Amino acid sequence: MPDPMLLALMALLLLAIGAFAGVLAGLLGVGGGIVLVPAFFYAFSALGYGGPSLMQLCLGTSLATIIVTSLRSVASHHKKGAVDWEILKRWAPGIALGAVLGVATAARLGSVVLQAIFAILAMIVGVYMLAGRSSWRLGPVMPGGILRAGMSFAMGALSVLMGIGGGSFGVPVMTLYGVPIHRAVATAAGFGVVIAVPSVIGFLIVVPAGQMPPLTIGSVNLVAFGLVIAMTLITTPYGAALAHRLDPKPLKRVFGVFLVLVALNMLRGAAFG
Repeated sequence: MPDPMLLALMALLLLAIGAFAGVLAGLLGVGGGIVLVPAFFYAFSALGYGGPSLMQLCLGTSLATIIVTSLRSVASHHKKGAVDWEILKRWAPGIALGAVLGVATAARLGSVVLQAIFAILAMIVGVYMLAGRSSWRLGPVMPGGILRAGMSFAMGALSVLMGIGGGSFGVPVMTLYGVPIHRAVATAAGFGVVIAVPSVIGFLIVVPAGQMPPLTIGSVNLVAFGLVIAMTLITTPYGAALAHRLDPKPLKRVFGVFLVLVALNMLRGAAFG
């Protein structure tokens, strides 16, 4: 029987993590996974859980929350007619296949390697948030053929290896090809569903090594999933309300700095333990 005090501390930490992720998601349009994965990692480590597969648990649990948040987001955006279903339909097969490969890869890698992968990719996202410009373009329309197949496959695989949905990679890709930002954000929520559903099915059957928190099935912790979802559903509207009162551009740069610092700390942990 786990220590009741430890369980209470775990619950408080997860509630705080969910509240923070929800506010950021509403305020900056940033998917919760890029916050949840490092937060889960540090919280579970501090509580004494870990082992060579801790990052698998963090990735799987984060992606489980993304199923709920992305479905809710897609439904909300669809009511406003903002989702580009044609882009979603064409990109979904490659993204789903990439997500399956991502789970298979994550299942074979140790926590240290997954930490390093997350840190490097998070640093790239953070630098883009700091330096990216809305005027940047790779082309006038979304690519097709082999380029679309390769990009969608890579998007699905890399998103799973980071435990994130479609926003961090999908929104920049679409805006770089001229998709308006609001339409890109709405469509990227659909990418999140396509990424999360097959990957969570995979993570539910990937049993991590080491001591895991109570109520863990495969690489998904049900306590973290439930508490985080409850808090994000409460706090995301507050973040969205703040977004209408504040200029998001400097806030995104601040978050970019925060993300780079988190990435550097995880990279340090992966290198030196």
